[in-house]
Amino acid sequence: MSGHTKRLDPNKTVLLVCDIQVKFRDAVYGFEEVVATANKMLKIAKILDIPVIVSEQYPRGLGSTAPELNINDLGSLHLGTFDKTLFSMVIPPVETILKERDFKSILILGIESHVCVMQTALDLLGKGYDVHVLADGVSSANKGEVDIALAEMRQAGARITTSEACSFQLMGEASGPKFKAFSAVVKEELNRTRGSVSKLISYKSAM
Repeated sequence: MSGHTKRLDPNKTVLLVCDIQVKFRDAVYGFEEVVATANKMLKIAKILDIPVIVSEQYPRGLGSTAPELNINDLGSLHLGTFDKTLFSMVIPPVETILKERDFKSILILGIESHVCVMQTALDLLGKGYDVHVLADGVSSANKGEVDIALAEMRQAGARITTSEACSFQLMGEASGPKFKAFSAVVKEELNRTRGSVSKLISYKSAM
């Protein structure tokens, strides 16, 4: 692994969707906004051919992935949904996929920011991956935990970004054949993106 890259390359990037499960719906702050950002990124992933890995923390007790997430629309880009008891998503089957596909950059969104998201980010950073955490796509039951988690991940070397910023970086240019579809998604999701940014990102977490 070559360490941090300067830019996101869609051919070397994977999206991790961490534990957006039904039992968290009434417990996690801004759950609907996390779902909205996740669905936006799933649409972007489909357009730009970004593979997606999904995890579920102890699904027998916490339920399956929220049904409003459009995972099935991904087709073969969905590399798998893996149940886990480890807090980190870096479990053997996921690690095998990451190695086999030679991904360099990893986007992370989901819950909870200070537990499973953070431990996933720290494990991936320790393995030399370029880690991008979407601040408008992560949250916790306790809102106050989010800023601390983002600060800790940033200090460890993760890039704290947004769905909009990383999407445009992955798109790269306005002249390519995929831009029309990409632009349509950005416009379609505009109000939901504003809502997620407003709800989930504080001034402190952006510092």
